[in-house]
Formats: sequence, structure tokens, C-alpha cells
Amino acid sequence: MVVMKMKFPSEKRVKLAQGLWLLSWLATVAGALTFALGCLLKTELRRRAEVMDNTEIHAVPNTLMVTGLASLAINYFAGRICQDALDVARFPRWKNVLKPYFGVASFFTALMLLAVIMSYAMKGNLEASLKIGLKNGIRFYKDTDTPGRCFQKQTIDRLQMDFQCCGNTDFRDWFEVQWISNRYLDFSSKEVKDRIKSNVDGRYLLDAVPFSCCNPASPRPCIQTQITNNSAHYSYEHQTEELNLYVRGCREALVHYYMGLMNSIGAGVMSVFMLQASVLVSLRLLQTSMEAVAGQENTEVETEGYLLEKGVKETVMQYVEPVLSFFMMNQVAEAPEEGTA
Repeated sequence: MVVMKMKFPSEKRVKLAQGLWLLSWLATVAGALTFALGCLLKTELRRRAEVMDNTEIHAVPNTLMVTGLASLAINYFAGRICQDALDVARFPRWKNVLKPYFGVASFFTALMLLAVIMSYAMKGNLEASLKIGLKNGIRFYKDTDTPGRCFQKQTIDRLQMDFQCCGNTDFRDWFEVQWISNRYLDFSSKEVKDRIKSNVDGRYLLDAVPFSCCNPASPRPCIQTQITNNSAHYSYEHQTEELNLYVRGCREALVHYYMGLMNSIGAGVMSVFMLQASVLVSLRLLQTSMEAVAGQENTEVETEGYLLEKGVKETVMQYVEPVLSFFMMNQVAEAPEEGTA
């Protein structure tokens, strides 16, 4: 069963070629935009690479950049094909090229759709990566004199100030790590000695947070030490009073930021995908309607164009069966070799 069968008089074929030429150049611009969005997302992810445990999330911008570049080439050739479609004598030279062209173009268009799906589905991977990355970042906060971690403190402080967050899950994460380097501790002090001895791992733990956790919007001077000690501060109750610290964890803040960015990009790329699909469908109709003109004396004759010559299932099997046959032949060829061995 022929899919999307349509009749095309000569005038309609010309209008289709002209309109598709404009559409292909619009899709070329959209492809460049897709590449730019991929670069933007890649840059934003690299900026926070120190607080991410892995780079799986980079699959989204990498796919966007690849499909964006492919879209430039696909739509450039689509424009050239449309130009030659206006001349019946020049169009036949594309006959042997169009089949592989549609295969490659369909693959990258489907890859674009996959990038859109990934931009919405990668939240779990992003959150898991940030959870471990931020945990390590907080743990290495004090290592300002350790090669490879010299800027970890600066990274975490800027992150907490820029995103108005504190800790991994919340400010209490700072209570569980020693974030003050030993070089800044007075080991002759009884308080320091007692606090280190009271800890099984010999760490100097405090109910305190770095200055970057302080919320400047709070009317009260920042209470960043002895946060859970009500008697250490006047008119203070840490369990009921709204703390003048950022209460949101940095993992939540970063997930919200990146998912908002990826969802916005995903919506834009979805529009590009629909535009790209429109170009391929229109080009297929133009191809089949022009091929019917070949060999006829009257080039202005009415012809029929279609998307698929057979049904969807038959068309898919037409391409899948040769691939399956190829793998089966390889298996049959390997079997005697194993028997001989």
C-alpha cells in the first residue's frame, strides 16, 4: 500500500521545489542553531565539571553538536536537489545519490529526536553525578595546598554564592566533614585537642559552615559557627528560627538549573526536528514525482508522488532483511571454522 500518494501537475512540482528550497535553507539555519545550543550546554556542563562525578550527561550536548553539523550538510544538499528539480534534464544525476542520502538524513534526524528525549530523561544521571561530585568537592574543600585540588575551595565557594545554596543536600553536610585545614588549627589549644579526640576518625568537626553559605538578604549578621548551639547566640533558636543561611542544597539547585536549560533546549530542538522531518518528507514527494517525468516527451505531464512505495512494515523489512541475512551468513561461515579448530 502506497503511503501519502499525491498528484503533482507541473506547476505544483515547481512550487514544491521552490518552497522546499526556502525551507531547506531555513532548516540549515536551524541546524546551525542546534549546533550552537549543543556548544552552549557543553560549555555550561564543563564549567561545573569539578562537582560532577562522570560525564555521561555530556551525551546530550555531544549529540546536539553532531546532529547540528549533519543538518547543515543534509539541508545544503536538499537545496541543491531542489534547484536541479526545476530543470528536468539536470535532476536525473541525483538518482543514484538520493537513496543513501535519505538513509543518512533519516538516521541523523532520528538522532536529533533521541537528543530531545535524552534532554528530558537524563535527570537521574545528572543527579547521581552531582551527588557524588559535590560530596567529594565538600570533602576536599580544605585541600588548598594539595596539587589538583588547589582551587576546590574557590570552586565550592563560588558555586554556593552563585546558586544561593549550601552543602550537597543542605547546610548540615558541612557538619560531617572537616572543612578547615590542619594548617589553620592551633593544636596547642585544649578546645582543638578535645574536639579531635572526641571524633573516632580524628577529624576536627564543627557545627559550622563556610562564609559562602551566608544569605546576604538576611537582616541578622550571619551565624555560621555554633549553628546548633542556641546559648551561643542572643535570641536564637536554630530549630524554629529561619536561619540566615541558604537552606537549599547545591545538588537541588544545580539539577534545577541544568534541567531547566536542557528542557528549554529540548523544546527548541524539537521544533528543529519537525522542520527537518518536513524537509525530508517534502523532498521525498518531490523525488518520486520528478522520477515519473523521466523518459517522457511531455515534461509538463501530471505525475504522482508518494512517501513510501509500500506500507511501513514492508518498507522496514525491505531494509532489515538484507542486514539479517548478512549476519546469518557470517554465523554460518564461522561455524565450520569452529568445527575445524
